[in-house]
Amino acid sequence: MWSDTILIVFISVCTAFLGEGLTWVLVYRTEKYQKLKTEVEKQSKKLERRKEIHGDSLDKSVKKKIERDEEKLKNNNRDLSLVKMKSMFATGFAFTALLSMFNSIFDGRVVAQLPFTPISWIQGLSHRNLSGDDYTDCSFIFLYILCTMSIRQNIQKLLGFAPSRAASKQGVGLFGPAPGQFK
Repeated sequence: MWSDTILIVFISVCTAFLGEGLTWVLVYRTEKYQKLKTEVEKQSKKLERRKEIHGDSLDKSVKKKIERDEEKLKNNNRDLSLVKMKSMFATGFAFTALLSMFNSIFDGRVVAQLPFTPISWIQGLSHRNLSGDDYTDCSFIFLYILCTMSIRQNIQKLLGFAPSRAASKQGVGLFGPAPGQFK
């Protein structure tokens, strides 16, 4: 069981690097992405600086400028998300193929023992294709998803592909809040 667990963590690391490599080839190295990323970073810092300087100013012209900047930032973030879209499809297709292959290899095998009993609506995933009623037994798919979710984020940060703090702080993206929504 320990060897399966370590193998699944290794598979997660490898697929995360594969996904980031695919994304780098299709997106990160393109000129359009670089230009949009630089623009988003610049606008995020500008907007943050403007908000710090003026704060909750009642001046309508300042509010208009801030709203205009938020709208530009939102549009650039949307464009950035659209540029990443083709990579997401390619990565999704590759991961689906790999997932089905690994799922058939580990089908019906307990790969880890959870230190807790998962809540009922997660038990179907954590105990998928396992016989018995011990819900602390963990299936491949559950462990793989947990590992991939945690490892991929860290690999993105390690390789420098994660969004900047300034851009993340603004919280605008394809599905982010509308400008001025929480005032």
